Amino acid sequence: MMMQRPPEPILHVDMDAFYAAVESRDDPALAGVPVLVGGAGGRGVVASASYEARDYGIRSAMPMARARRLCPHAVVRPPRFDAYRQVSAQLLDLFRSVTPLVEPLSLDEAFLDVGGAVRLLGEPAQIGSHVRARIHAELGLRASVGVAPNKFLAKLCSGKAKPDGQLHLRAAEVDAYLLRLSVRDLWGVGEQTAAALDRFGLRTVADVRAVTETSLARIVGDAAAGQIHRLSRGQDARPVSPYEPAKGMSAEETFDRDIADPDLLRTEVLRLAEKVARRLRRGDVAARTVSLRLRYADFTTISRSRTLAVPTDQATAVHREVTALLDALRLKGAGVRLIGVRASNLVPSGAARQLDLLGDDRWSRLERAADVARTRFGEAALTRGALLDDDAPRSGDAAAAAEDWRSRREGDERPGSGAD
Repeated sequence: MMMQRPPEPILHVDMDAFYAAVESRDDPALAGVPVLVGGAGGRGVVASASYEARDYGIRSAMPMARARRLCPHAVVRPPRFDAYRQVSAQLLDLFRSVTPLVEPLSLDEAFLDVGGAVRLLGEPAQIGSHVRARIHAELGLRASVGVAPNKFLAKLCSGKAKPDGQLHLRAAEVDAYLLRLSVRDLWGVGEQTAAALDRFGLRTVADVRAVTETSLARIVGDAAAGQIHRLSRGQDARPVSPYEPAKGMSAEETFDRDIADPDLLRTEVLRLAEKVARRLRRGDVAARTVSLRLRYADFTTISRSRTLAVPTDQATAVHREVTALLDALRLKGAGVRLIGVRASNLVPSGAARQLDLLGDDRWSRLERAADVARTRFGEAALTRGALLDDDAPRSGDAAAAAEDWRSRREGDERPGSGAD
């Protein structure tokens, strides 16, 4: 006999201070010590902070200089993304041993639909406890879990359960629970939306529930009003989507000092194009659209995009197109604080090769051979000659940390996105 689907089938599993926790696990000397992961340069940011560091008011995405002022004795470690990806792959294997319905959001969090696993593993709350225990026993890390009727509520609950806890929100308790919360707890309500609502005295979920969707639309617009109206009632119809394709891949660099030299900027575009193309090939996808992102010294940020006739996963092609976008801006000495390259509108890489049957594939073969060499001998085994003498004042690991933090927010914004 088929078991009835449980009323709270969705888990949101979120690792606690993931990068910092991996560093502390791998170096026992860091146990109980304030640990910051990120870049130590002048514009470095905190990618992850241990809970010991958070006691000093430090949070992810905070400038590292400010974090070190708040906690001068904190240990700062550069990000080790290869190590974090390896642990993330182990996590996904663990999750998929529980249910095939796993939707990763980033390296350290995922939704699980366990509605079909209750017959073997027990009720969803028991499965959540089981997953947390396995993460601790097998990986030496801690996680927080939300158990709820849908994705929005499960994500909300995991955030409320931190650190190292679990919150089970029963379907019958959703209304009473939501009415106690701030409007800022609703997915998509950021500072500007909250400020707009506050001007009309709408500060809590109960306040929002008391007005019509039409009234909300006059304050925040139709799209946001519809979303706020639904979420304030705990409604979220999105399924857990295990095979959702990536929306794009990007890399950015924040400089220690502003750059006005076009040649240095072109070199940095090449470096970033290499990173993005390597990620495309690793994901076996190609991009139809490439984009350039610049932030000037005054923090003005602009983006320019170009759609390609043939999708590509080659750094040479990405670099050529993005450099053309850069040259078209005619910077004329304007100082640049940040530069980024993004590939989007992705298709399977086989489709790109089929579309370009008459093209010259020498660069493609060369770049794939370089991938093999780097995998075998390390990232420094091969590089382009143009990058050997690059002296751009990059913030290095800080920018890598910042980009990974930003990548969690690519695509559609998730409820409570980014808390670790």
